[in-house]
Amino acid sequence: AHLLAALQSDPPKPIAKKVCDAISELATLLLPENTWAELLPFLFRAASTPEAPNPQESALLIFARLADYIAESLLDHLMTIHNLLASALAHPTSPDVRIAALSAAVNLVQCLPTNADRDKMQDLLPAMMRALTDCLNSSQEASAQEALELLVELAGAEPRFLRRQIADVAGAMLQIAEAAQLEDGTRHLAVEFVITLAEARERAPGMMRRLPQFVGRLFQVLMQMLLDVEDDPAWHTAETEDEDAGEGNNYGVAQECLDRLAIAIGGNAVVPIASELLPQYLSAPEWQKHHAALITLAQIAEGCAKVMLKNLEQVVSMILNGFQHPHPRVRWAAINAIGQLSTDLGPDLQVQYHQKVLPALANAMDDFQNPRVQAHAASAILNFSENCTPEILTPYLDGIVSKLLVLLQNGKQMVQEGALTALASVADSSQDHFKKYYDAVMPYLKAILMNATDKSNRMLRAKSMECISLVGMAVGKDKFRDDAKQVMEVLMALQGTPMETDDPITSYMLQAWARLCKCLGQDFLPYMHVVMPPLLQSAQLKPDVTITSAESDDEIESDDDSIETITLGDKRIGIRTSVLEEKATACNMLCCYADELKEGFFPWIDQVAPTLVPLLKFYFHEEVRRAAVAAMPELLRSAKLAVEKGQAPGRDESYVKQLSDFIIPALVEALHKEPETEMCSSMLDSLNECMQLSGCLLDENQVRAISDEIKNVIIASATRKRDRSERTKAEDFDADEGELLKEENEQEEEVFDQVMFLDVSVNCLCSAISFLN
Repeated sequence: AHLLAALQSDPPKPIAKKVCDAISELATLLLPENTWAELLPFLFRAASTPEAPNPQESALLIFARLADYIAESLLDHLMTIHNLLASALAHPTSPDVRIAALSAAVNLVQCLPTNADRDKMQDLLPAMMRALTDCLNSSQEASAQEALELLVELAGAEPRFLRRQIADVAGAMLQIAEAAQLEDGTRHLAVEFVITLAEARERAPGMMRRLPQFVGRLFQVLMQMLLDVEDDPAWHTAETEDEDAGEGNNYGVAQECLDRLAIAIGGNAVVPIASELLPQYLSAPEWQKHHAALITLAQIAEGCAKVMLKNLEQVVSMILNGFQHPHPRVRWAAINAIGQLSTDLGPDLQVQYHQKVLPALANAMDDFQNPRVQAHAASAILNFSENCTPEILTPYLDGIVSKLLVLLQNGKQMVQEGALTALASVADSSQDHFKKYYDAVMPYLKAILMNATDKSNRMLRAKSMECISLVGMAVGKDKFRDDAKQVMEVLMALQGTPMETDDPITSYMLQAWARLCKCLGQDFLPYMHVVMPPLLQSAQLKPDVTITSAESDDEIESDDDSIETITLGDKRIGIRTSVLEEKATACNMLCCYADELKEGFFPWIDQVAPTLVPLLKFYFHEEVRRAAVAAMPELLRSAKLAVEKGQAPGRDESYVKQLSDFIIPALVEALHKEPETEMCSSMLDSLNECMQLSGCLLDENQVRAISDEIKNVIIASATRKRDRSERTKAEDFDADEGELLKEENEQEEEVFDQVMFLDVSVNCLCSAISFLN
């Protein structure tokens, strides 16, 4: 009662906000128990009193915060709420009341249980949009941005709510995006709204493809935003890694949104629009327009791959023309496009156009006036060779390797790093054919490893490790053996040196050791005592997580690239991705050692199994789970072989049984909770392999638990298929959406195939156990 009275007394805004927070927190505890009877009547009264705008705003904000808790209890009063919100959205003097009403409306629509209930709020949409346009017309852009953020949230959660008026709503948003006089942040939010609608495939499949004129306008806006780039001297000097030098706010947003738009809408809708705009940009005199066209091609390639492959000759010649442009930033963009298309349109691009693309990249590596162009050409060689067969690559190796060796001796660190990465990839792709170059290349690589000891050279040294280990794997143990000993001595010395947490050498060294193990096989065993302690330490890293309130003014360090921020409900969660990536790398390496060394890995099982088994349910990072899943059968195989070959002193079959009892129930439980379809497939595969290895060591209860989980997986799979089938009945469902659905169903079939394999294993085991009993 005191809190409500405090709010009624119209305190200053900062105090009112604190009181609102307190009421909301208290209400979340009391409302479910029906123990705060006077709260809702108070909120209704305050929210219906336009002559007291501050208490009205506060009441509406509390409504917004509590929507989830009170939606069901308001179902009998929906028309009262509707009228209250309609009146508040049209408040004659207070934009704050209008924004608070918009927040309440957006949250309530999301919390209503049925489409029929949401339809009763449908005619509020024009007033909701007017709350936004009124702010813009009165130059209150901060309030307009608040409104846009709320509408973006609505577009993501309930896109069908917007469907009946989609043309008006999308048209208004595009007008905002096109208005160059508005702040960048306002325009970006309007773009985000339209992109979010395009991405809402599960709730409104195909809806935005029905509006090709809007997709065309959005595409045009994004290409214009790419022109926000200047000729910054820092880009040309290439003293730092800063590839973004000269890029304005709009540029990065446009890049990301072109990629998302193409993936969401698909090539059939996007490529015709691009085909119209790109030639216009490429025939313009300004270098920025040529740059924008080439960046656009790179950004849309992933989402438009199937359609672009049908026009590959036109696309490739468009890009290769850019290699001749007088401006180095345009040449850089052309190289960037070839690198991206090598990934997204490979291996078709490599097979059909290697004779044009590889010589063009080799020539770009001769551009000594523009080291950034040289470095990027080397990076594109990496992209090209990753999707390339040795047969295609071999005829070009003499020219490519000799040019990369010249770049290795270049004074610019960025160019040297690019050359190292390219050499590593070329060796990996050409395999045995690289032996011819080994004696020329390895001395340079070892020199960098041994001499690049300054802090400024950390990444260079890290990349030399990567390159040496990949070259070693390509040429094989016999050729590499003598150098391998020298290299491993350097790595062992480094391993004992304290390193800073952000030192890239840590992660690169973990991977280099694992590749050396793959190359040397059982000869690597003497080094395991050096490798394993830091590897286990990395695998056991705890996620670095920061949690704040979504409404909190305490910003998580969003300018830190290594922190990823997500909002869940009323919480904002920041996760340091660099820690997760190191952990994922370490888990992958543990799996790699167990796979390669088989029974030789036995001494480490007792430390590795308790580290990896809990990570089957590590939901912060998919790659960590994937590595843990893949490692389970490898650990069992290692233990089983060690016992069978007498290499497990003091251990017998009961040890394998104990390990199996630890791993298999954990896998079954993780499978039950796994949210990703693709990961379920991997888990089923792993479980099947573990069962084959354990055989009759499994008891009847364990087999029954697996059998029950198979039923659960089949039911979950059938439910997902049924949900997809429902999507085909949506008003806007079209052929493009059908194609995407087909891909999802193919993934589902993979799960079903794994279930069938596992079911056969279960039935065989049941028969064997019955027979033994």
